[in-house]
Amino acid sequence: MTPGNNGASTPEDDDPFGYLYADGQANGAQPPSGGYGYPNSVNRVRAVGTRQYGQPQNAQTAPYGQVPQQQGSHSQPNAHYAAPETLPGGAQTAHHAGPGGGGGRGGRGPNTKGLLIGAIAVVAAVVIGIGVAMLGGDKDKDDASDKVGTGPTQSEESKPSPSASKAGAAKQALPKTDAKALRLSPGMTTASEFKGAKAGGGIYVTGFNQVGAKVTWTVDGIEKAGSYRLNVHYGVPGTDADGTLVVNGKANTQPLDMRNFGNTPKGDWEQGWKSTWAIVNLTKGTNTIELACNEGNKCDAVLDQFSLAPPKG
Repeated sequence: MTPGNNGASTPEDDDPFGYLYADGQANGAQPPSGGYGYPNSVNRVRAVGTRQYGQPQNAQTAPYGQVPQQQGSHSQPNAHYAAPETLPGGAQTAHHAGPGGGGGRGGRGPNTKGLLIGAIAVVAAVVIGIGVAMLGGDKDKDDASDKVGTGPTQSEESKPSPSASKAGAAKQALPKTDAKALRLSPGMTTASEFKGAKAGGGIYVTGFNQVGAKVTWTVDGIEKAGSYRLNVHYGVPGTDADGTLVVNGKANTQPLDMRNFGNTPKGDWEQGWKSTWAIVNLTKGTNTIELACNEGNKCDAVLDQFSLAPPKG
């Protein structure tokens, strides 16, 4: 086909820049001066929609928006397309999503309905999960409460059983005696004239105020050898007294101090009851403790009770 106003042609044939190429120059292409770049080309002005491409010259021209009658082979593409719904009496067709998904009109745009359903499903799953977790937490608390309620409290665990308490008290108990159980040397006796003695019946030992007088206590059941505290309850008539302690035949270097603590009135025996103590060394088993009035001692006193206790730290 040669350039010219010969009817049907395509935009590719009317190359406005043909004069720039070697083949165009060989065909006599010139710079444009109102038309296309090839010789004898005509500047054809057409109304929009009237020019048709890919059809023979004798094709009928149909108004825009209508399907023209085709001539020739059915394999030629139809340059003009009108949507079925724009034709008179045309039926609306359902829009189907393309292969890539996506809803909306014409297969484009997000599927807002599907997104809304998905969001509702996610929220429902979260709410269900929270409810299950809360129910499980309450159950754990109930189980913990049941376990705490069935177990012993701290005070109950720390509280010793009665049998253990009695065993501990029996183990810690140390011997004690009073005037009625003491062995007295000749010339000594018991009396109950002065009120205030702790021994049963208010009985105490008298006649200690003489050289050679002594009382002896035989101590049984010492489980462990060591130092113990000897407590003595005595009475004085408002004056100081003392005596010599002899443990298992051995005298202590320090006398037992039976002082008038509190300075009670002289001659008042009922207000003169006092307590004193001394450390004695005992062996395991049986021991003898003596309180004697020897030369140099002041023995104007009456004797009430003797007892042993662990030494104070």
